[in-house]
Amino acid sequence: MQERLQKLLAQAGYGSRRACEQFIIEGRVFVNGKKAELGQKADLTVDKVTIDGKALAKKEALTYIALYKPRNVLSASEGQDDRQIVRDLIPVPGHLYPVGRLDYDSEGLILMTNDGDLTNKLTHPRYGHEKEYRVLVAKRPDEDQLNAWRRGVVLEDGDKTQPADVKFLSTSGKGAWIRVIMGEGKKRQIREVGKLLGLPVVKIIRLRIGTLRLGDLKPRQWRYLTEDEVEELKGGKGKMIAKPRDKRRHPTDKLKRTPSEKPKKFLPNEKPSSRDRKSFRK
Repeated sequence: MQERLQKLLAQAGYGSRRACEQFIIEGRVFVNGKKAELGQKADLTVDKVTIDGKALAKKEALTYIALYKPRNVLSASEGQDDRQIVRDLIPVPGHLYPVGRLDYDSEGLILMTNDGDLTNKLTHPRYGHEKEYRVLVAKRPDEDQLNAWRRGVVLEDGDKTQPADVKFLSTSGKGAWIRVIMGEGKKRQIREVGKLLGLPVVKIIRLRIGTLRLGDLKPRQWRYLTEDEVEELKGGKGKMIAKPRDKRRHPTDKLKRTPSEKPKKFLPNEKPSSRDRKSFRK
């Protein structure tokens, strides 16, 4: 991906972007053997950028892959035992690690990438990116159970889950399919919430991470993301769950005071009106 030269120079440790702009103006920066111009962009995976004759280090090409993780596969980039991992399913060279981990017995969408900035943006709780799941429960939920799930449930460790978007989809034998959309992802959260509500979870399929959707992928299938999909993920155009603001006043908060009105001054021979006399009585 192309980036402005001053940004690439700054990332390489040559100073602030403003200082690096001056290097370009002074004619000290070259791209593929040609003198660079201010505002020019380059891609270090394919372009040779030099400053004072020294080349900037090449970057590993950023890779973005959508994978349908099947059940009984670990969401890991390195093996921990003899179980299969998601990295085994993608025969592509280079470093790739999973974003948005799924339990061993869950399935669905996982993003595989080597983009650390995007990984942080999609996984840090501060950003609250939505994850959408299709969940099969062993019993048909009633409205009270669904409403409890929507409001938030206190887990066994004492933490309460954030509000979630939960919708009944269809019946399936004695059970039912429901849709769960949430902005957090504690370990085995959906299964634990279902257990606490009396709705044992049979199957979990993740359909979406932010703006990225599973689409028509089948288990073990994968595909490269399009440029538009990558930009949408990076630009934060995907739906996000806003965390409710706590409106309770903190003891250290200062109360807002409304300025009191100053008494009106009158000239020596001026008599106050009936309206002015009323204000004096307040």
